[in-house]
Amino acid sequence: MPPKQLELFSVITDVYASSPDEPVLNKELYKKLVDKRCFSKEEMESKEPVGQSNSNHNLSKRKVRWYQQTLKKMGIIERVNGSKGLWQLTEKQGKELHKAASGVKMLAFSTDLGVAIWGENKSVFASLDEPIALCITSPPYPLKVSRQYGNPNIQEYIYFILSSLEPIVRSLIKGGSIVINFANDIFESGMPSRSLYLEQVVLAICEELGLHLMDRIPWVNKSKPPGPTYWTCVNRYQLSAAYEPIYWFTNDPLSIRADNRRVLEPHSDSHIKLMRQGGERRNIKYGDGAYHLREKSFSQNTPGKIPRNVLERGHSCSDSRAFRHAAKELHLPTHGAMFPSSIPEFFIKYLTEPGDLVVDLFSGSGKTGLKAEELGRRWIISEWILEYIRVSAELFKQKQGFVMNPILLDVA
Repeated sequence: MPPKQLELFSVITDVYASSPDEPVLNKELYKKLVDKRCFSKEEMESKEPVGQSNSNHNLSKRKVRWYQQTLKKMGIIERVNGSKGLWQLTEKQGKELHKAASGVKMLAFSTDLGVAIWGENKSVFASLDEPIALCITSPPYPLKVSRQYGNPNIQEYIYFILSSLEPIVRSLIKGGSIVINFANDIFESGMPSRSLYLEQVVLAICEELGLHLMDRIPWVNKSKPPGPTYWTCVNRYQLSAAYEPIYWFTNDPLSIRADNRRVLEPHSDSHIKLMRQGGERRNIKYGDGAYHLREKSFSQNTPGKIPRNVLERGHSCSDSRAFRHAAKELHLPTHGAMFPSSIPEFFIKYLTEPGDLVVDLFSGSGKTGLKAEELGRRWIISEWILEYIRVSAELFKQKQGFVMNPILLDVA
């Protein structure tokens, strides 16, 4: 939705949220929308011919009724005794996860730098008219046993990924990047041999969406629990997995916005000593001449070393702990598959500049938006599970310009 539509949607939900125990007549709703300057009095009273019959209708009220139907579809409001013009908040739901229906979009919260939207990602990003510098995301894995939030099976996974990425690719700036964390531990049915779904997905992304593969970056996490359990701990065929693959794509490799100077790591003590003594004192060739170590190599005093294309990160972080704490305080479910904040933080620094737009179409705990905010990048995140986006709002409360849709206060 454009910003004005999101603002109107937020005001309408606010009207119902501010009257949790009393139904609201459409007449009262229209008056409040005029008072809040969403419409003028004339706009709420004027009519014009519509359709082949040229029947007179008020288009402003029709727009409001469309939003009411959207809220009804979300399970947020309901008609009172079947009445057409009297609506109220529904009873609070249980602790099941509530997914946004297809086409439904709602502004969940925002800061001065970004917005979080509850909705199916294809609906959220299809109408986006804003150049994207980086998309970093971790989509649901094609697991045999589905997680609570649901995930596609292996047969439908390629279409699921391509259709989700398509609107992002359309808005990607020249030299922009898409970074995706996929699952590594997907096996052929009933066998200890790994599925080739990763190879199939990567080929499809490049061939169908016209992207180029920049790198495969293993995320090494040695604190991962032993797995896959059946083939590792029971039958002892496999080694215990310690990494997940991260794939980096771009639409134009020669215009890529990456700069490894933004992610330099500290030099080792031995390298610092080498620089101080004027570099290497040897002049040798090895590897059948493939490598030549010259005298005074590494003598230049540089600010840091270029990172290897392997990320060693544990899965735990302070933001994950804060998310779990907030979920407990709100009596809401926590997320079952959060990556650490250090993953999006690294790629945001590496692949974007301050002011660039960073997006995440499977935002989960909202960490991509959180790190973009802290690094001075603009951001848009979407999440289709209402409970997750409500909890992630807690991580942004102290950020400048934070505003939360009042309807989220009723999520419990």
